[in-house]
Amino acid sequence: MKKMWVWHHRLFLLCILCGLCFSPQFTRGYADSSAGRILNQVGGDHQIHCSRERSRTAWKIIQEYLMPFVEKEKYHIPRRCRFHPDNDIYRDQEQHKFHTDINEWQCGYCKKSFYEEKHLDQHFDNRHSNLLNLNDSQCLADVCGALHCDHEMSSGSKKSKCNPSAAARNKHLCESLADSCFPINEGPVTSRLHELFLHQFCDAHSCTGSRQQPFSRGRRKKTNVFYIFVSILLVILLLLYYLYIYLYQRGMKKETQVLKRISQTSRKKKPS
Repeated sequence: MKKMWVWHHRLFLLCILCGLCFSPQFTRGYADSSAGRILNQVGGDHQIHCSRERSRTAWKIIQEYLMPFVEKEKYHIPRRCRFHPDNDIYRDQEQHKFHTDINEWQCGYCKKSFYEEKHLDQHFDNRHSNLLNLNDSQCLADVCGALHCDHEMSSGSKKSKCNPSAAARNKHLCESLADSCFPINEGPVTSRLHELFLHQFCDAHSCTGSRQQPFSRGRRKKTNVFYIFVSILLVILLLLYYLYIYLYQRGMKKETQVLKRISQTSRKKKPS
């Protein structure tokens, strides 16, 4: 009886320990100890409250409207700057996304193909969310207000009414980004880039007077693929035309020489 009581006691303690390990309070505490972007767990899958589309738009704006000037100055974005690639939670996944054809997007991790980019994004969320750098990276969509993501995403549509409080908040965020990414006390290069960033992004955050359009300093010049294709085609057609002219003139010369020979032989054969 004593042995039976000991075994029952041990089994009871083991059940209590298992219940504590798998209780919601325990798992929630484990999730909270991870990156700030992991908000909860549903069925074992992390839910990350960070818009992939807006993060992609922010990255596009940085590459087109900021990086050409940064590269011209041969300046390296510091790690503390929110625009550094390592601070984008989706950067590694975006680099493993390949647009192989008009209706084909391929996953660089497992080589699966999809008809649309949004389906590939869902695949990343479902199958490769464990590859996200949740500890060090941040949500790039958080700086969309400063970078005019809405303006870029809704280009061509009706302009929205300016909100003074939102404009002031976005301008403050924009100026803090300029200070952290391009400190004016680190030399003439960062000072110039700081001033350029203010004109390119921050000055447009205003509802008073004549509203300045964002990206006033221009963007990266895009290479027009259609223009290149047409140029190559014209060069090929031009070469074919000159080849035809050359062969035609060469053929005419040969025919003229043959006719001269025939006429000369016919004259020699005539009786005197």
